[in-house]
Amino acid sequence: MPEEKMESFKRLFVSRLDTLSHILEVSMNHFENEGDTILSYRLIEDMHPFGTQIVFTCNQAHNFTRWCEGKAMENLPPELKSLSLAKKLIEHTKQSLSNVKADDKKLLEVRRIELSENQYLELPGIEYLNDFLIPNGYFHLVTAYNIMRMKGVQLGKVNYMMHLVSKVRYT
Repeated sequence: MPEEKMESFKRLFVSRLDTLSHILEVSMNHFENEGDTILSYRLIEDMHPFGTQIVFTCNQAHNFTRWCEGKAMENLPPELKSLSLAKKLIEHTKQSLSNVKADDKKLLEVRRIELSENQYLELPGIEYLNDFLIPNGYFHLVTAYNIMRMKGVQLGKVNYMMHLVSKVRYT
């Protein structure tokens, strides 16, 4: 059943964007008087700030959608100017995912990924997902989470693992 694998990848991206949205909401509530300033918070000076981590997390789902549509990769602009734009970006990315038709034949297609001026990767679709998009998505999601944890936001593993909350059972 070819469509089932691609549909599961779509669900994965949507659920991780839900987690990102949750982290953003909890952080906004924690820093209610600091407003858009929280977008500039960083773990360390040479790493991208919270706002860029949000964009880069969305980029992975965005490029999944573009790939499914037969379009070239296109990263979103890395700077977010406001928290309202951050929320809209996450919701827009989720909406794009819900509209895309994913076909498992894509898993066999080779995808070229430009890394720099003279470097690139060529990966079959399944590797593009498992070895490029998903790990990058998790990296930026956990970095956004860690920035807020470092800044004192009360986030725990349950906030990061939101996709499992509905599956928890009690005896």
